[in-house]
Amino acid sequence: MLRTQATNVLRRAAPRAYSTQALSNPTLKNIEKRWEGMPLQEQADLWMALRDRMKGSWSELTLQEQKAAYWIAFGPHGPRATDPPGTNARIAWGVALGVGASIAIFAAIRAVAKPAPYTMTKEYQEESNEFLLKQNANPITGISSDGYTGKGVVQSPPKGN
Repeated sequence: MLRTQATNVLRRAAPRAYSTQALSNPTLKNIEKRWEGMPLQEQADLWMALRDRMKGSWSELTLQEQKAAYWIAFGPHGPRATDPPGTNARIAWGVALGVGASIAIFAAIRAVAKPAPYTMTKEYQEESNEFLLKQNANPITGISSDGYTGKGVVQSPPKGN
């Protein structure tokens, strides 16, 4: 209880940290056009001054301060800036170029690649099925089980396709 009373006394005694004097109109005039060209330190100072003013009653803010605070917080600058014209076309051309290069590389690799190994022919895989049947491989659920209807290890088309 003593702690809450002491806190209340300190809060009442502490001076207000925000500025009660309005920012000058020349400082805020055409802020939309000047913001990008302002040095970072000046931008930070202006934002801090506006932030301090907004800590008080918002009805005390001038119309110019309200507009500047809104524009600085939500305006189309920095990460919200619109892209320059032609950006979408440049991205589309870059993607098309990347896809074209990928297709060319794929085709070049396929052109010089060795043929598929002989184990990838349908005939070899059918012979592998027969070998597995003779060996009684996987007799519970696999190729040697009663009533098996699967293809076994056959996965390739016949040789020559």
